[in-house]
Amino acid sequence: MPRTDNNIQNSRFEIQDARSEHILKKAAKIRLLISDVDGVLTDGSITYTSSGQEIKSFSVLDGLGIKLLMEAGVKFCILSSRSSAVTARRAEELGIDLVFQGVGQKLPASRCLLNELGLSWEAVAYVGDDLVDLPVLRSAGLAVTVPNCAQELKGYCHYITKTRGGYGAIREVAELILKAKNLWTCCLDKFLGDSAILNLES
Repeated sequence: MPRTDNNIQNSRFEIQDARSEHILKKAAKIRLLISDVDGVLTDGSITYTSSGQEIKSFSVLDGLGIKLLMEAGVKFCILSSRSSAVTARRAEELGIDLVFQGVGQKLPASRCLLNELGLSWEAVAYVGDDLVDLPVLRSAGLAVTVPNCAQELKGYCHYITKTRGGYGAIREVAELILKAKNLWTCCLDKFLGDSAILNLES
């Protein structure tokens, strides 16, 4: 059955009503953010050169959001049905250790990861955009999709980002989690002051 608290997409993380407060309460419990790649970290398009090389575009906004999230102690995982050298390279650039590609059944893979990390579903946020993501979305404590998703997903998600996949949607989710945990001000402090030394290349 679809979730009863679906289609919640209020302004960027300010508590305006009971539903948005409900989302913040869920986000405050998140210790692991799992993300699909195509359509979430990218716009869903895949380009091949004449030599067969795959090309994808990733948002630097997402990159910084992921790094801020991990530095705040929230784990980040890439979980994709496709295998891509480009995705592996981006994950390495961002220091993402939890990378699972070529996964046909995402729910069993997610369960194994949760067991390994000692986490419950309540502590997991998942962001997906297509039907293959539905099993994990139905289990996650915070189920998120993007505006350019398969329409069937919207009835099963707690939150729909305002930003399209590939254009900062994961950054939006990262900010939501950090603000719900009252950690956003600490993140901003990293960028303030003449003596700030940053290693947050996105």
